[in-house]
Amino acid sequence: MHQKKKLLFVIESLTLAGSEKSLIALLSNLNPALYDIDLQLFKFGNELEKFIPDYVNLLPEQEYITFASNSWKDSIKQVLSSTRSRWLVSKVVYSIKLRMRSRNHSEVAKVFWETVGGNFSTNDKQYDVAIAFAQGVPTFFVIDNIKARKKLAWVNANMQFTSYNLAFQKKYYNKFDVIVPISEGTKAHLIKILPDLKERFHVIPNIIDFHSISQLSKAYEAPMDPQSYRILTVGRLDNGMKGMDITIEACRLLKEKRLDFHWYILGKGPYKQTMELFIAENGLENHLSLMGTTDNPYPYFKAADLYVQTSRHEGYGRTIAEARLLNLPIVTTRFDTVFLQMIDEKNGLVTDMDASAVASAIEKLMTDKKLYGDIVTFLEQESKKNTETVNIFDRLINNLLGELSH
Repeated sequence: MHQKKKLLFVIESLTLAGSEKSLIALLSNLNPALYDIDLQLFKFGNELEKFIPDYVNLLPEQEYITFASNSWKDSIKQVLSSTRSRWLVSKVVYSIKLRMRSRNHSEVAKVFWETVGGNFSTNDKQYDVAIAFAQGVPTFFVIDNIKARKKLAWVNANMQFTSYNLAFQKKYYNKFDVIVPISEGTKAHLIKILPDLKERFHVIPNIIDFHSISQLSKAYEAPMDPQSYRILTVGRLDNGMKGMDITIEACRLLKEKRLDFHWYILGKGPYKQTMELFIAENGLENHLSLMGTTDNPYPYFKAADLYVQTSRHEGYGRTIAEARLLNLPIVTTRFDTVFLQMIDEKNGLVTDMDASAVASAIEKLMTDKKLYGDIVTFLEQESKKNTETVNIFDRLINNLLGELSH
């Protein structure tokens, strides 16, 4: 009998987002007879944790993360009763550096690791393969704090690095044995920013479990008005990559056209207050609802008439894939990897990246019943299988470890 391979997956948290859902789907489809699997999170208590398979061992929270999540008052009390004054200094310095200037996600991760990474404890277990399943802190942690025969870095998004940040990132990615972009588009983007490492790139598409999604879509009745045309968007509430500024302006334009619709948005993020203010100022309360998050969004997909994505960048576009699985027509902006999934006027409409174009595409599908019906028929005929991802993963692990045994 072959000995199980010891795997470690590292991700910041299991919030309701694309990378996190992809990890849960992958873990749920791996064979526990082949692998002993540990999972390290840095933030606990999020929506997808209850979907972690029983055969996956969830490691405890890092002590520094517990300390840093305390209030300043509690942190000071803890320091006064221990030898952890260095932790408090790190927390103060990190807080100050964040306030010095605005930064994107990858820069925040760099500042965090430079400032407080030394406070993270090292996992002394020897793994066969350690996998950083997201950019940023998981990437740094796997290199600096994990012992493994081979190390993989998953890349779930088209990373944008400033010159200030690029050298730091290269130092870490250079230490991985394999870098896993989730699509050919993401691979092409990586070649531009990490050309010296292109021989290490190995594409593994995100796994999307059709059977689970289909079952979950029947779990409850989504609170959506059946009398109106129901539009759905799922994503982080930001006006950068996810383009929620485009979303709310498109909604305003549709209201001006006096169309009967209601737009539901699932997600949370820093742009929420701005969106709420926009809704109030433009009288959109009867047309646009911010629904927060749910650990099971799929009944919304099942009940909706249309899915709309207004992203500026996507590594793949998982929610588009989920809409396709549930035969829901799509309107999406022309982001960098959109044509990995979309066929314009076949499974949906692909528009320019502005609110007017999005609103016009939505109006077209609301009013052109033949086009809408043809899209539904096309979606129903699309393949729903995605088991090849697990096969690719298994082969990659075997090849990596096979090299070591020769």
